Amino acid sequence: MANLAATYRYLGQFEEAKELEVLVLEQRKKLLGDHHLYTLTAMANLAATYRNLAQFDKAK
Repeated sequence: MANLAATYRYLGQFEEAKELEVLVLEQRKKLLGDHHLYTLTAMANLAATYRNLAQFDKAK
């Protein structure tokens, strides 16, 4: 799912990417915890997508 979100982001389909990245982040937090590398990577990916959508307040 994270790879599909990255593909959407690469193609400029940021809304589609955001939907998947939110799900990925929720799952990784639940399974791995807040401080796991994969969780933090998912958080950074979602922040990048928010930046591309000019939703800077959510990107923090």
